[in-house]
Amino acid sequence: MAQKGVQLERETFSCSICLDLLKDPVTTCCGHNYCMNCIKSHWDEEDHKNSHSCPQCRQTFTPRPVLLKNTMLADLVKELKKTGLQAAPADHCYAGAEDVACDVCTGRKLKAIKSCLVCLASYCDQHLQPHYDVAPLKKHKLVEPSKKLQENVCSRHDEVMKMFCRTDQQLICYLCLMEEHKGHDTVSAAAERTERQKKLEGSRQNIQQRIQDREKDVKLLQQQVEVINDSADKAVEDSEKIFTELICLMEKRSSDVKQQVRSQQKSEVSRVKELQKKLEQEITELKRKDAELKKLSHTEDHNQFLHNYPSLSLSQSASSIDICHLSYFEDVTAAVLEVRDKLQDVLREEWTNCSLTGTEVDVLLPQPKPKTRAEFLKYSRDITLDPNTAHTLLLLSEGNRKTTRMRKHQSYSSHPDRFTGCPQVLSRESLTGRCYWEVEKMGNISVAVSYKNIGRAERLYEGLFGFNEKSWALDRSSYYCYNKVRRILSGPVSSRVGVYLDHSAGILSFYRVSETMTLLHRVQTTFTQPLYAGFTIYSPGGTAELCKLK
Repeated sequence: MAQKGVQLERETFSCSICLDLLKDPVTTCCGHNYCMNCIKSHWDEEDHKNSHSCPQCRQTFTPRPVLLKNTMLADLVKELKKTGLQAAPADHCYAGAEDVACDVCTGRKLKAIKSCLVCLASYCDQHLQPHYDVAPLKKHKLVEPSKKLQENVCSRHDEVMKMFCRTDQQLICYLCLMEEHKGHDTVSAAAERTERQKKLEGSRQNIQQRIQDREKDVKLLQQQVEVINDSADKAVEDSEKIFTELICLMEKRSSDVKQQVRSQQKSEVSRVKELQKKLEQEITELKRKDAELKKLSHTEDHNQFLHNYPSLSLSQSASSIDICHLSYFEDVTAAVLEVRDKLQDVLREEWTNCSLTGTEVDVLLPQPKPKTRAEFLKYSRDITLDPNTAHTLLLLSEGNRKTTRMRKHQSYSSHPDRFTGCPQVLSRESLTGRCYWEVEKMGNISVAVSYKNIGRAERLYEGLFGFNEKSWALDRSSYYCYNKVRRILSGPVSSRVGVYLDHSAGILSFYRVSETMTLLHRVQTTFTQPLYAGFTIYSPGGTAELCKLK
């Protein structure tokens, strides 16, 4: 309580301009007290006006009052100074370079806490008090401190701009309204603010919705990253396991081949050594015989020679042994080389077929749907018709881009892909991703997309495009048809139809193409297979042609 009393006393004897204890206090006619130098400096700035005012209550004085020192108040302030109760505002209360300064403070200015849009001035806490206490000032509009108050003043008439000219899209004052903006569409600045505030809120809602959509997209992408990482980890784990099994199999096969070669080596070496032993024995026997014959040949006694000759005669020699070059192991090497080459071919070719690019995952953020024909043409595809699917009543021409319904059957060879029940044809190219194509048609034509496994021999409605679960058709430009359900389309018939497909998003759209793109029908579904463009031509003479767009 004592501290509160000191604070009240200190405020009582403080100058509302410099916020310090009064120095040479003077009292105005309205009863407010100021430092003599502070009020003189304040009124010096107002000398260009016809009257002078009190900084606190705004009471005006004409002429400028003569101020005299308030002796009693000066003595009281002197006593307060002796008690040591004077305290300067804290440094953080003073205005810095980035702050809005109080326009009333002299010397070192305090921070402004509010700006007045009527006074076009900013006030600190002390100097703002009259706006809370004085009845006329209470009606003034107070806002957060602003350095741009002068921007609210008309540079031509020096008046506050409270009107807005919608014709010229600028703020104006009342005098501008009566002069150069006379007759323009004008409203009060407050009314324009209210109108634009509504639009701003709508923009914010739009932005907030986009933020929510993008946050959902981010979550989806995060989930996609987790799926990709899990799939990649599993693929690496499985491939390592498979390659480990393959390596074990190769090592086992290598061990088997090594064992077989060594076993065969031992067998062949044993057989050869056995043969070698027999040959060595035969050589020994032949050498013994040769020695006896040599001895006999040197016998001088003819009778002795003839007597011993029969016993030394040689029997017929065994047939010569045919020693072949062994090539068993060269055959093994050749067989292993053949296995290696085949394995290399399999790994090279099959790995190319199952390349990781084939499993690429589209994780891009959703692209905006095209609206103009130029945007659609960015996704144009070069499509041709497949002769192997054409019914025998359809004649293909223009490089298989055009088909015509004939009265006589064409001599086509039989093919499992050919339509035999309905006069239809499919494209050669499969359609995935984002695709766009246009069809120029004449007669009763159905423009369709279909899975390739649609039935070929069905008659009547079962095989027609749009009358089953495997095809979607714009039937004669008047109906959209899917799974036997037909919907009537509004608007005039067009000879040119544009088809837009976003396979991954499950979007199929048919457009009437003229100077503008007019949506005939849009399908939102899930496609489980690649699609193919197709036509059904109901009457002889009808034609359908895939247009060249590039």
